Amino acid sequence: MTIREDQKEKRRQEILFAGLSLFISKGYSGTTIKDIAGAVGMSAGLMFHYFASKEELYLALVSQGIEGPMNSVQPTELEPMTFFEITAERILSYIKTQPFVAKMFVLMHQATYSDDVPASVKALLTKLDIHTPTAKIIRKGQENGTIRAGDPLALSLAFWSAIQGVAETMAMNADMPCPESEWIADILRAK
Repeated sequence: MTIREDQKEKRRQEILFAGLSLFISKGYSGTTIKDIAGAVGMSAGLMFHYFASKEELYLALVSQGIEGPMNSVQPTELEPMTFFEITAERILSYIKTQPFVAKMFVLMHQATYSDDVPASVKALLTKLDIHTPTAKIIRKGQENGTIRAGDPLALSLAFWSAIQGVAETMAMNADMPCPESEWIADILRAK
């Protein structure tokens, strides 16, 4: 990557982060291109060299918010409980060290439940299903005795809801202590 390309990508990331912060605090409709441009110190006109519209910027964020979770629940050869321990550790580490990640959990929650987002975003959100692949991994762990008995989808819901709650709380209050990842993994652990 050339220096110019590197600078452009850095600026694009700054725009994404500023947009993310504004979208979660002001909502989709309450955030303007002018707000985002002002947050990164550029003109609204220059913003259009990076994103053609506010919707395109929002779609880029939601795409990242889908890609991360869906990549984390790909089929694995890891023992299921080990998979959940590593997954919880990795995500909580990101939440603690990268405010962008914690804020993405807030944005994705808002995008999913808000009627205020474009139809294109709602259509994209139909690709987000972490529970079906997670339930498959849970079933495998139930079969080998490392994961507690219970409905695999309900256990998936418990695991991901705990992570969601931690992320949202820490996004809004960075001074909160982050729970230990093993506490999250213990939601699934056979006793």
